[in-house]
Amino acid sequence: MAVNIINDGDRSPRVVLSEPTGSTAEVLLYGGQVVSWKNERREELLFMSSKAVWKPPKSIRGGIPICFPQVANFGALEQHGFARNRLWSIDEDPSPLPPPNNQSMVDLVLKSTEEDLKTWPHRFELRLRVIVGVGKLTLIPRVRNVDSKGFSFSIALHNYFSLSDVSEVRVEGLETLDYFDNLLMRERYTEQADAITFDGDIDRVYLSTPNKIAIIDHERKRTIVLRKEGMVDAVVWNPWDKKSKAIQDLGDEDYKTMLCLDAAAIENPISLKPNQEWKGRQELSIVSSSYFSGQLDPRKVLGLR
Repeated sequence: MAVNIINDGDRSPRVVLSEPTGSTAEVLLYGGQVVSWKNERREELLFMSSKAVWKPPKSIRGGIPICFPQVANFGALEQHGFARNRLWSIDEDPSPLPPPNNQSMVDLVLKSTEEDLKTWPHRFELRLRVIVGVGKLTLIPRVRNVDSKGFSFSIALHNYFSLSDVSEVRVEGLETLDYFDNLLMRERYTEQADAITFDGDIDRVYLSTPNKIAIIDHERKRTIVLRKEGMVDAVVWNPWDKKSKAIQDLGDEDYKTMLCLDAAAIENPISLKPNQEWKGRQELSIVSSSYFSGQLDPRKVLGLR
């Protein structure tokens, strides 16, 4: 499948994906980062900071950055690792993944450089397939160990979702689970609420999470469903008002219309022997929901019985 690479000005080259009903996605070669996902009605579903910096070497705040081989500061590397600050390439040999049917996709690859080996001495290949289907956006990350010795890594797909008002949304699917609270010295707690709601800053790593999590956006009468495989943890983050003002590439009011919900592997890093490969999967979809007859039943959204 031919890939259409667009170059505009100082920005990184990007790939625009579109499927027949009108859903689209844009993927930058810089960072291998999805920066836009629109549905068939041309509504943007991902959040992008109003102060995002689009020129390397700065990472781009919004969309779906890839955190690898470290998430946050859970390690000795720079915040969120270095994959989001590198120029990726089109992957000419994406086997052994099967080709998708009637969907638009691109395969990208990032390979370790001599510069990377100075800070993280492991030779790797990080691949990403991005697929746009009807109402769905799928990301398939793969990591191969091409070194002569084993290594371990953490990874997260750092999803910035666009919302009507973060104080009015609920996250379902993480209730009763343990989490690390990064605002409280990574102390371990157990979620007591029947859903996560937001009235202040939050930075948590939920552990051993289910493969389906939902963000219910009452005002827009829709639910974002995150399905994941191979990444058992989930990060929930919003900086709220005071911290937003301290983040240079985030608008003071941006926190109101965004929420990060990440598919991640953090608590137990993934270990690979030489020539071994790990594969994850994340599928995002939008479910329309009406509240005229009462609250949406989250158990139906999450496919629970």
